[in-house]
Amino acid sequence: MSATNTSRYTSVAIALHWAIAILILFMIWLGWNMEENEARYQLHKSIGISILILSVARVLWRLMNPPPPLPADMKPIEKTASHWVHMGLYVLMIAMPLLGWALVSTSKFQVPTVLFGTVSWPNLPFLGGLRGNEIVHAVLETLHSKGAWVIIGLLVLHVAGAIKHEVSGEEGVLKRMIPGLFGSTAAPQPRARGFLLALGGSALLFALIAAVPLISQSTGNASAPAPIPPAPEGETQVVAPATIEPNWVVDYDTSEISFSGVHDGNDFTGTFKDWSADVSFYPDELANSAVLVTIQTGTAATAKKLYNDSLRAPEWFDVKTYPAATVRLSDFAKTDTGYSATATLQLKQRSVSTPLAFTLDINGDVATLNGEATFDRKELDLGQTSDPNAQWVKDAVKVTVTGQATRK
Repeated sequence: MSATNTSRYTSVAIALHWAIAILILFMIWLGWNMEENEARYQLHKSIGISILILSVARVLWRLMNPPPPLPADMKPIEKTASHWVHMGLYVLMIAMPLLGWALVSTSKFQVPTVLFGTVSWPNLPFLGGLRGNEIVHAVLETLHSKGAWVIIGLLVLHVAGAIKHEVSGEEGVLKRMIPGLFGSTAAPQPRARGFLLALGGSALLFALIAAVPLISQSTGNASAPAPIPPAPEGETQVVAPATIEPNWVVDYDTSEISFSGVHDGNDFTGTFKDWSADVSFYPDELANSAVLVTIQTGTAATAKKLYNDSLRAPEWFDVKTYPAATVRLSDFAKTDTGYSATATLQLKQRSVSTPLAFTLDINGDVATLNGEATFDRKELDLGQTSDPNAQWVKDAVKVTVTGQATRK
């Protein structure tokens, strides 16, 4: 039978077919080569969601643009096998990413999902109550793992069937799905329909889900400290620090509070974009000096979106419950190189004190400050669920303060 009688898939169907096929093959390799590699783990999640969205588009497109009929000379049993292999692949192209999404949503390790380092992706909301449930998580993990082997088997059957019909005496099927490979012998592609519904609908679905973290973040930000919730049983209640009467005005345009640490052997730095300070400092009366800094923890910003999302999560700053942290400086003293003070940080339900060393250059009524303090994130209960042994993030976090203030 001539190839010119072979019906062809539409260009969109061909593009979606090969895009999903390539992503699935890469995912299979990635699934076996991402152990203890956070970058690959994030990439695995990113590609999984991409396959899900593309598969939704592929299913919608197929419903509105039915595939060409199988070759008339195929045996009935082969047609039945082809049908069920295709249906199995379609089911798994949707089910596998959903299982992976559910797996992440129920994990006790609260690591955010950031697609390709750019788009924050939420957990499945109806599984929120099952986070950390080891039984549910183990079942999902088993289904996800075994499903990978099933999809590998179906891919082998799919490819073997296509090759068999291409090299045998039957009418081939590969030319339907490989654009341009057979030149003028390929039949014309059918007229497509439903482009906006299939591709626009899947794009809209992606946008709606991706908007959830943005909406949650915007509604969760607070402009003022929230009341401190009761301390958990067995822990000491943190008392909000008393206000002070400032005699200096901070120039926030030239001032900065930054932090730095080490993650996976690499240095990282960040800043807090929103903070305020009441400064009562008397160089000749250090005993009467005090500083109170209020930091909006949700404004922590680094060069990596994954870090930003992680810092806002319950395991770290828990910005929805505790939108603000405070630092009180006391016990000021003169040193050989400048000054020292005790920095008491109140974050979530923890209060930790550490030395702060700083220099202060006072020129008339303008003071320029440079200071440093180091905190232990374990003492502050930061990241103790996913990384209690500091395997990924070192315990020591350095806080640097720079800026200027004018005397009232």
